[in-house]
Amino acid sequence: MRVAAIYDIHANLPALEAVLQDIRQAEVDHVVVGGYVLPGPMPRETLACLAGLDMPVQFIRGNGDRVVLAQMAGTESSEVPEQFREIVRWGARQLHPEDGQLLASWPQTLRVDIRGLGEVLFCHATPRNDNEIFTRLTSEDRLLPVFEGLNVPVVVCGHTHMQFDRTIGGIRVVNAGSVGMPFGDPGAYWLLLGPDVQLRKTHYDLAKAAARIRETKYPQAQDFAARNVLQPPSERETLEAFARAELR
Repeated sequence: MRVAAIYDIHANLPALEAVLQDIRQAEVDHVVVGGYVLPGPMPRETLACLAGLDMPVQFIRGNGDRVVLAQMAGTESSEVPEQFREIVRWGARQLHPEDGQLLASWPQTLRVDIRGLGEVLFCHATPRNDNEIFTRLTSEDRLLPVFEGLNVPVVVCGHTHMQFDRTIGGIRVVNAGSVGMPFGDPGAYWLLLGPDVQLRKTHYDLAKAAARIRETKYPQAQDFAARNVLQPPSERETLEAFARAELR
C-alpha cells in the first residue's frame, strides 16, 4: 500500500488541488490528512474537496481545526494570538453544522500499517500534543520523553511546515512539511510512504493561486497570497523563530 500524507493545508485550495493531481499520478492507495486543514482562505471548498476524494482518506485533527471547532461552539481559544483571532472567527462563520461534525470526528492520532515501514503513527505536532514545536535542530535528549513507549518504527508529524527525516531514540520521525503554507522555498510539500519514505514537493502556478486567494473574502487574503504563497519566510529565519518557542 502506498500512502500520501498531506499536512497543514491551511485552506489553500489551489495548492491542495495540485498535490492531489500528483498523488493520483503516483498511484497512491490511501491518503492521510494530518491536520490544520483550517483556517485559511477557502475553508468550505477545501473541506468539500477532501470529502469528495475518490480514494480512501483518513483525517487527524490539528490545532487549527481544533480552535475553529471551538469557535463554532462559541468558545474563543486563548492560545490563538490576537492578530490571528479574526481569521479563526471568519473561518468558523464560513462552515455549516455538518462541517463541525466532520471536524469533531477527527482523532488526534492514527496508526496505519504500511508495507515496508510497518505500523506508522500519524500525529499533528507530537504524539502527546497538537501544538508542541520541534524541528530538525531540536536536541534528541529533549525529545526522547515525547517519543518513548510508542512501539512503532515510524512517526509522521507536521505543524512546523518544514520537512525533515530524523531518528529519535530509534524511531524514524518524518515531518511532511506543509501543503498550503510552507516555510522555505515556495511550493506544496507532502510525503509518499511505502515501501520507504519520500519527501515530495509539488510545483504549481503560484501567481494564479495568489490571484484566486486575493479574490476571496478572507480577512488576510493579500498577506496570505504574498507571504505564504509567493514568497514564504525562509527556513533559516523560521528555525530561528521556532528555537525560542520549541518544547522544553
